[in-house]
Amino acid sequence: MIERNTLKEITENILKDTELYLVDIKVSTSNDISISIDSMQGVNIGTCAEISRKIESHLDREVEDFKLEVASAGIGQSFKVIQQYHKNLNKQVEILSADGKKYKGELVEVDDQVGIKIEFEEKIKLEGKKRKELIRKELEFKFEEIKEIKDIIVF
Repeated sequence: MIERNTLKEITENILKDTELYLVDIKVSTSNDISISIDSMQGVNIGTCAEISRKIESHLDREVEDFKLEVASAGIGQSFKVIQQYHKNLNKQVEILSADGKKYKGELVEVDDQVGIKIEFEEKIKLEGKKRKELIRKELEFKFEEIKEIKDIIVF
């Protein structure tokens, strides 16, 4: 089986000095390799094919057979690296907290060392008012408090 660390090193060397970054690598026991890449502007299929060819040129099918797939990190997939937080700054996200609660809001702040802040609207009945009113709120999450975070598309 081709080692994940070997693939990581090869891929990071290829992506070095580009706007692309590595998101994830998965290797099955049957050597099905899946590599996810991304950039702040997104990644097109041509770029994925080019990176795939470069990675494949560092591997030897004569030594070990494999299946290689290089793809852009998908919409609605859980964030795996800090760059994905920055890419989705000022966009809608869904958070599943470590205690099992779900939150939706706009990602308004990312601190690489500490965590994130989201803003959202909530209808609250204010004292002296007959109807509930929309109030803008903020929530902060430390990275260890986040079980999963992903972008959501708003139409």
